[in-house]
Amino acid sequence: MAFTLYSLLQAVLLIINAVAVLHEERFLRHVGWGSDQGMGGFGEEPEIKTQLTNLIRSIRTVMRGKLKIFCLNIIVCKVLFLCFNEVTSGF
Repeated sequence: MAFTLYSLLQAVLLIINAVAVLHEERFLRHVGWGSDQGMGGFGEEPEIKTQLTNLIRSIRTVMRGKLKIFCLNIIVCKVLFLCFNEVTSGF
């Protein structure tokens, strides 16, 4: 399988779906990435773990409703099908 724009867009969509459905109580706190972390002081660079936690929380906030995730999936699948004219077997 070659690395193409089509496979890159599919991977991004799958990652966004995976992050959007993460449950903070069941998964993130279990691995130590809960919301009770310190953000650091003023002028200090936040750690990578804090930045990833903020990214996950931001994606979950934007994609909060099931309708938003569903619409995003439909739009991306249609665009991929129209642009690349391939059957989306990964979906």
